[in-house]
Amino acid sequence: MIVPRSKFQITRVDAGSSTAYLVHSDAVNWILLQEGSDITLIDGGYPGQASAVEESIRHIGARPEDIRGALLTHAHVDHLGGLATLQARYGFDVYMDPVEVAHAKREYLQQAGPADIVPIAYKPRVIRWLALVTPLGVLSRKGIPEAKPFPEPLDLPGRPVPVAAHGHTDGHSAYLAADGAVLVSGDALVSGHPISAIAGPQCISNAFQHDVDTARRTVEAFADLDATTLFPGHGPQYDGGVATAARRALEVS
Repeated sequence: MIVPRSKFQITRVDAGSSTAYLVHSDAVNWILLQEGSDITLIDGGYPGQASAVEESIRHIGARPEDIRGALLTHAHVDHLGGLATLQARYGFDVYMDPVEVAHAKREYLQQAGPADIVPIAYKPRVIRWLALVTPLGVLSRKGIPEAKPFPEPLDLPGRPVPVAAHGHTDGHSAYLAADGAVLVSGDALVSGHPISAIAGPQCISNAFQHDVDTARRTVEAFADLDATTLFPGHGPQYDGGVATAARRALEVS
């Protein structure tokens, strides 16, 4: 199912008593896992997209107050920004790979800065991307002071399972959802990006990678997964199998 919206599109994968939704926007994606009336939110867009995240939750018949906990793939502003706003507003816990906690608290920052962007800033696609994301809060340095490592066990609606996916940041995490049918890949593996001319599975631009070699090894590991659907951090849902997506990304990136 594809639901067109002014700010986003929603696609879904059903698995038993739960449903996984990819909310795809031109700037970045976030994911909703719904089980009964309860919601797990994975990532939350830019700071300026917090209201769009709320709207997407209402669109699937739930309320932001139904969020029982959130997961973060990594602490870049386009994934953490809206989540920080919503966590402060609704008070749910936000969990992530233990390595990423200090990053989310902004004790340090592993994020593309001017030195990374200036060399490519002349490109038309980069200019358009900057025009898109600057009003959304790309320059924000706000973190999540209450960021927490995964609890043991991780018991959240939709039963997400963390998958170590380091490289894009030191503590980047992917998640298996929908009984293992869906890989929520964050920026470890994407299916498009505003600055990329490639359509389909790919590794995100090296300008955004903290550790390119480790990030490629993560994608190599994805080639061993059985998940059939990719919910990426950027780009549309990909249904050709995650292993196939990973191999194609390594070929073109």
